[in-house]
Formats: sequence, structure tokens, C-alpha cells
Amino acid sequence: MTEPVKRRVDSDPESVERGLVSLVLTVVELLRQLMEKQALRRVDRGDLTDDQVEAIGLTLMRLEERMDELCEHFGLSPEELNIDLGPLGPLLSERR
Repeated sequence: MTEPVKRRVDSDPESVERGLVSLVLTVVELLRQLMEKQALRRVDRGDLTDDQVEAIGLTLMRLEERMDELCEHFGLSPEELNIDLGPLGPLLSERR
């Protein structure tokens, strides 16, 4: 008969906070990258006016800057947000 494996939960508040922040920022970064790709597709198709292109570009630029600020504030590098999906590769595209 084998003994059940006991798993310990890391209950250190700082570690839990960092893990949660990392997860939230990963999801936000994934959404930011998806929005950027969609915007580029629409620009390439000519679906947007010049004003819309300018507004989307500014919005995406500000979101990327804010993501950088949040990563710095919580001591995370952008690479730490990129979850390895094994055979599927990394979750996020490389940031410029």
C-alpha cells in the first residue's frame, strides 16, 4: 500500500500576492497582444479611419507602458508572465 502524497500549500502572503498578480498580468498581457493583432488586421484591411488608427495606437501604447510599470512595481519581468505550455510553446508572443 502506498502512502498518500501530502502537498503543502504556500500560505506566505507575499508569495500568494505575487502569484495572483503574475496570473492577472499574464491574462492582461495576453488580451493586450490579441487586441494589438486584431487592430493590425483591421488596419491592413483598411477598416479604420486615420483617427481610429491613431486612437488605437495610443491606447495600446499606454496599456503597454502601464503593464511595464505594474511589472516593475511588483518585481516581475515580462518573461515571468510567459507561461510555458509545454509542446505548444510559450503562451505569449515575444514583446518588442
